[in-house]
Amino acid sequence: MLVWLAELTFSSWLLSYGAEHLSFKYGAKFVGRTLLSIATTLPEIAIVVYAALKGSYGVAIGSGLGSNLLMMTLGLSVMLLIATTRLSKFPLKSIDISAFKMDKIFLIITAIVSAVVFIDGYNYIDGIIFTGMFAVYIGIAFFEMIRSKSQNNLVKTGSNESKSVDISSKEPDANIPNDTAFQPVAISGNKMVKAIIAFLLGTIGIVIGAEPFIEALEGFSADIQISAIVLAVIISPIAGEMPEKISLMLLARKGAHGASIAIANVLGSKILNNTLLLAVAVFGAMIHGGFYSYIEPTPLLLQQIVLVTTVTLLSVALISRKTIGLRTGIILASMYVVSIGIQFALVQ
Repeated sequence: MLVWLAELTFSSWLLSYGAEHLSFKYGAKFVGRTLLSIATTLPEIAIVVYAALKGSYGVAIGSGLGSNLLMMTLGLSVMLLIATTRLSKFPLKSIDISAFKMDKIFLIITAIVSAVVFIDGYNYIDGIIFTGMFAVYIGIAFFEMIRSKSQNNLVKTGSNESKSVDISSKEPDANIPNDTAFQPVAISGNKMVKAIIAFLLGTIGIVIGAEPFIEALEGFSADIQISAIVLAVIISPIAGEMPEKISLMLLARKGAHGASIAIANVLGSKILNNTLLLAVAVFGAMIHGGFYSYIEPTPLLLQQIVLVTTVTLLSVALISRKTIGLRTGIILASMYVVSIGIQFALVQ
């Protein structure tokens, strides 16, 4: 298990390196929302697909729910702890999240919709709805990236100055003006090629290493006789979210720009969990049991959805201000501890 953990760690470092450098061209929000979110969610998708194809629908949905719970509390908390303390190369007093209003609204909508439609179970119609919501979110993210790039080009044209950033510097944030933190800026072709290669290698590494790591973790859990439900809602998310947690920690150490990508990654990946991941679970169930198969709303799963939706809404409320800092991180960590306690009580 340690060997595959090391492989995932290195792959996650490649992902964070590639994502950070790609963000200089495409913008921190777009890369964090899309490329990095999808790549770091691949292990979760693998867990959900594997469980759904086996007919373990509860495990599939539980894994997705547990992932949202973990990252919206502990994931954000760890990122804030690193970004606002000496653990970061460039410690911040607070992180400006005013640019993520659309993401927070979309996260609230998808969390509520995914909970409400589960009252009568998930079927092919819900799978189509989830896929549609994901497509809309990606479309909005792409549109904002194009608009931001156009605005940045207008600024450059007006000032007759073309900004070129040396992203090989050991202090990248020192080279990025505050007003371009979320906007694309010019980088050299060689650095773009390196960033793309690093991102692709990191993604491939996660695809290769995720399954054996998850299997090793599942074997260990079986040895100590942990129930399948606990494995789904608590243990599986720890494995599935490993690349994302590592990427968040690495990005948080890079100052304001890295923290911006990390925030976009958390919000984007959780929206992905509420849309694409659930769609994958539904389609996996259809492949296993036929077109009209559906995922039954068992009492335990209903309780889990209510818990996770409540925690998600509370977490979004905590980050609804313009800036967040260490205090918010401490509150989020406390919420995770309380939530885990509630989960253990539910499975008794």
